[in-house]
Amino acid sequence: MKRDVPNILLINPWIHDFAAYDFWAKPLGLLTLAGLLKSHGVRVSYIDCLDRFHPKAPPADPFARCGRGPYLKSQIYRPRGLEDVQRRFCRYGIKPGWLVEDLQRLPIPDLILLTSLMTYWYTGVQETIAVVRGIYPQTPLILGGIYASLCTDHARKHSGADDIVTGPAEEAVFDRIAQHTKYRATTRFDPQNLDTYPYPAFDLQNCINYVPLLTSRGCPFKCTYCASHFLSPTRLWRSAESVIEEIKFWHQTHRIKDFVLYDDAFLVDAEGHALPLLEKIIQADLGLRFHTPNAVHIRSLTAETAQLLFKSGFTTLRLGLETAEFDARDDIDHKVTQADFEEAAKNVKAAGFSKTQVGAYLLMGLPGQNLAAVERSIRTVQAAGITPILAYYSPIPHTALWPAALSASRYDLAADPIFTNNSVLPCQSEAFNWETVSALKELASGSKTQ
Repeated sequence: MKRDVPNILLINPWIHDFAAYDFWAKPLGLLTLAGLLKSHGVRVSYIDCLDRFHPKAPPADPFARCGRGPYLKSQIYRPRGLEDVQRRFCRYGIKPGWLVEDLQRLPIPDLILLTSLMTYWYTGVQETIAVVRGIYPQTPLILGGIYASLCTDHARKHSGADDIVTGPAEEAVFDRIAQHTKYRATTRFDPQNLDTYPYPAFDLQNCINYVPLLTSRGCPFKCTYCASHFLSPTRLWRSAESVIEEIKFWHQTHRIKDFVLYDDAFLVDAEGHALPLLEKIIQADLGLRFHTPNAVHIRSLTAETAQLLFKSGFTTLRLGLETAEFDARDDIDHKVTQADFEEAAKNVKAAGFSKTQVGAYLLMGLPGQNLAAVERSIRTVQAAGITPILAYYSPIPHTALWPAALSASRYDLAADPIFTNNSVLPCQSEAFNWETVSALKELASGSKTQ
């Protein structure tokens, strides 16, 4: 016998870290699940512990900096093993009392779904679950997301969740709902066809100030530092028609002007995927802004593609360079050559992009990395007329570089994900100290030229 439709609560947890900032960060996977549940008639509630626009938060312009901005924060104790790091450690997000009040106002949920992001943010997950347990001690709680997928055994032992879901959860979630609530819905979408998905439930947020877009899933590359292939092993695409209709929907119904691409490989197979979409964006002529914080593939930045990106309204363009040591990058990836980078730099500048709009990510803190190599990479990017952006390396389980990270780190990475925090550069050598890190940051920012 089919029981009543369940009430399901979805929660985005706090971040615990030395630094955190909303660089267009939304729990897209969780809100995608919320959209799916709503489309199947399930009652849904949502709490975002990172909500910058909570009713009790100080007023802030949600559209400043194209939607980016600082989280609320409260200083907390440093984690065990990181006491020697001379930086403030904080809880980022709403105050604990606000979370308790929000939970108490909701109808008692039949099931709670909680996501997780960076592996080293798991203490924020733990604290969130502990607070939720205090309000709903009998409600089953399922944890999914990046930490749950990459550190599954650790999550089972230490998170406090009743159940763990790994990888994309769209298929698994309905089985878990049936398992925990005895309610079984007949699914009305194809998990392997992104065009059949409903839109993510951004309307559950207190404020929609930008919209993340996922036009494709997965990545064909297997870069040694990246877990994308492990987390999303199947490459899937949306049609250009599906994406442009979603863009129009959010723009017309919520007046959204800023859209953020979450794709790991937006420009791969550009002729079959990105270019038709860019042409439709240009034809729609909606005066929108697009941003690519996850970086685009440099080899695909032809003159035509760069021109279409510029005409479409892309105003924040990030390139996945990682290093400009082109003769010694085999330990990282094989996706770009010096000629590829020089051609791409020429093309984006010719298309009309300014230096401040285009940035090239450069990894810093890799196992065995030489300081002089980072400095040379910064100068190479600057000489090309593009802004170098330092990206601190975080060791990630299930990547090819993980064994080297274990050997190089001054911490026991395998014992606790907290030690993979990129803010402490866990794989830096003794010679790679904080003074040299600061000097490199100054050089990359342009404040130091010699």
